[in-house]
Amino acid sequence: MKYILKTILLLTFSIAFSQSKSIDLRVEELLKKMTLEEKIGQLNQYTDDWNITGPLIVNPNKETDVKAGMLGSMLNVNGVERTRKYQELAMQSRLKIPLLFGFDVIHGYKTTFPIPLAEAASWDLSAMELSARIAATEAAASGIHWTFAPMVDISRDPRWGRVMEGAGEDTFLGTKIAYARVKGFQGKLGDLNSVMACAKHFAAYGAAVGGREYNSVDLSDRMLWEVYLPPFKAAVDAGAATFMNAFNDINGIPSTGNKYIQRDILKGKWNYKGFVVSDWGSIGEMYTHGYSKDGIEAAFSAITAGSDMDMESNTYRNTLSQLVNKKRISVALIDDAVRRILRKKFELGLFEDPFRFCNSERQKIALNNPEHTKATREIAAKCVVLLKNEKNILPLSKETKTIAFIGPMVKPKRINHGFWAVNLKDVDSTYIVSQWEGLENKIGKNTKLLYAKGCDIEGDSKAGFQEAIDVANQSDVVLLSIGERYNMSGEAKSRSNIHLPGIQEELIKELQKTGKPIVILINAGRPLIFNWTADNMPTIVYTWWLGSEAGNAIADVLFGDYNPSAKLPMTFPRAEGQIPIYYNHFNTGRPSINEEKLYKSSYIDLPNTPKFPFGYGLSYTTFNYSNLKLSKTKMKSNEKIEVSLDVTNTGKYEGEEIVQLYLHDKFASLIRPIKELKDFQKIKLAVGETKTITFVIDNEKLSFYNHKLEFTSEPGDFDLMIGASSEDIRLKSSFELVQ
Repeated sequence: MKYILKTILLLTFSIAFSQSKSIDLRVEELLKKMTLEEKIGQLNQYTDDWNITGPLIVNPNKETDVKAGMLGSMLNVNGVERTRKYQELAMQSRLKIPLLFGFDVIHGYKTTFPIPLAEAASWDLSAMELSARIAATEAAASGIHWTFAPMVDISRDPRWGRVMEGAGEDTFLGTKIAYARVKGFQGKLGDLNSVMACAKHFAAYGAAVGGREYNSVDLSDRMLWEVYLPPFKAAVDAGAATFMNAFNDINGIPSTGNKYIQRDILKGKWNYKGFVVSDWGSIGEMYTHGYSKDGIEAAFSAITAGSDMDMESNTYRNTLSQLVNKKRISVALIDDAVRRILRKKFELGLFEDPFRFCNSERQKIALNNPEHTKATREIAAKCVVLLKNEKNILPLSKETKTIAFIGPMVKPKRINHGFWAVNLKDVDSTYIVSQWEGLENKIGKNTKLLYAKGCDIEGDSKAGFQEAIDVANQSDVVLLSIGERYNMSGEAKSRSNIHLPGIQEELIKELQKTGKPIVILINAGRPLIFNWTADNMPTIVYTWWLGSEAGNAIADVLFGDYNPSAKLPMTFPRAEGQIPIYYNHFNTGRPSINEEKLYKSSYIDLPNTPKFPFGYGLSYTTFNYSNLKLSKTKMKSNEKIEVSLDVTNTGKYEGEEIVQLYLHDKFASLIRPIKELKDFQKIKLAVGETKTITFVIDNEKLSFYNHKLEFTSEPGDFDLMIGASSEDIRLKSSFELVQ
């Protein structure tokens, strides 16, 4: 029996090795046939000129390039008709090398899921993997091979518009999410329901100065390694097929031309075998940075630094042959980049069948799958954060006689899609469920639903105030849906003022005077500032942008068919002056304890504390934490500590709780944050039910990057904190790491 098992294992290994070797050999054989110009062609990526819903007309110049084998990839081509048309042109080239089609499938394709920051609020890794899997299924069925996602940038600045595209401020949570999303998009690369993932933006784009898009990043190597790089390493570990470098410079060197992050770290230390694509035009932009004096120098910097594919700048196309002819770079350097790209085309099976992703029947089925609709509704509900429910207005009774639904967000459809929604035809009139429709679908025949817009998102007109007040006075409860426009968050959507836009908060004040119970729904792609509302309104729900099924999901939460469980993945500030604000800061030599201000690290006009902390979120039920136990209070670096506790549902509703474990290294050779998230579990409890959960503390959870950038632990004392948020710590203990 042992012999048989050994034979099977050897045979399995042999087959796997043979398949891998086969792709390697085929890549090398193809490279030998390619001219220098054809090799450089594989490093170019162009965008599609077609109107997405318009006629199939190809730009003559691009048609010529594709037929000549001078193009490796295209972006913004979607739908099997379009991808097939371009691929047919590629099959007319001398070597018939297929094109890669990339697209920004950020939070869904036809079926739109909550924006990534909202999904991060669910802390539900399996849900995030599922949403990426469904997005990949729909995109792949539409002829797409490659998504420019996930964005794994850590950001502590809500002014930056692209926080909506990431996982928030915490490295541990962001690392787990990066891994899950890559796995969701890719599955098994080459399957017809998978697309290549692209970890972006490499690196540290979320630390842009002032939260301003495309801006510089200036930080220490220790912060780079400890805070910003781990999610990218997780993407490598998950098998991400591609990376995208960032627009920003890091400590004076543009990411696109940064050898340290691309050659030394990514392709060197991490032994990354995929390829790196520039962000849109970023190779050419090194001239604007003041780093490269012309296109030739920009190309030289980018290719030597490790940028393999040029997105839309044409710099490689125009200059690489000159650099080779002048012997400034070797053909071997270009071969390395081409080899990485060709390997992915082989892994996708495009050489066997260039049109294998171009099946109109499969596209029709995938884009009309009711299971996808069901999934996005369930996932969207998991992302809704209950910020306040002081008077227990929620959940609403289904016997409520009259509901006033007021606000600029109530009836629009497109607005629920969020910034990075794929622009498909008839998007507003087909499958998006507005918040109004969601409520209509939920209420019974005996409930009357009234509407008033109240005001616009922006502007100062109060013309709709009186109608809103009249409608509110006729109701038993008021739902007020407000926030920022969907396109006020996203790429190039940085805001210096992140308060509620326009006069929406004034509308809240007027409606409060009616004395009616009011539920505030806040729609946004980032943490907003709404201090008066937070202080004076007892019921606040943060809905983010929830996608195709936003209306139904919000109604599910409001009426208690889903008990909210989400927790904030970013800190909500009181004022822009606190930014950057994040929970895992250092203590300083003069910490402000209990808001002491005299000669302390504090503001004289503002508390240090946030309005809502990282990890915060309420439920319709309540949870009690008890019976904390540690298997030992001293451990060596090769040992582990098991931490157990009981969590009990002490309220009136079944619910889910996200139990969070934080650690604090009390004394170290480099000062450590006051607390760091090191683990979490999401559990579901029936009314009165108690569950014992267990965490494991190992040496990795105690390690950090020292002054030599060595990832290591140091003997000493550690505080252990377990709670419902970074501030709501329910249980504490301590232990010691010994030699």
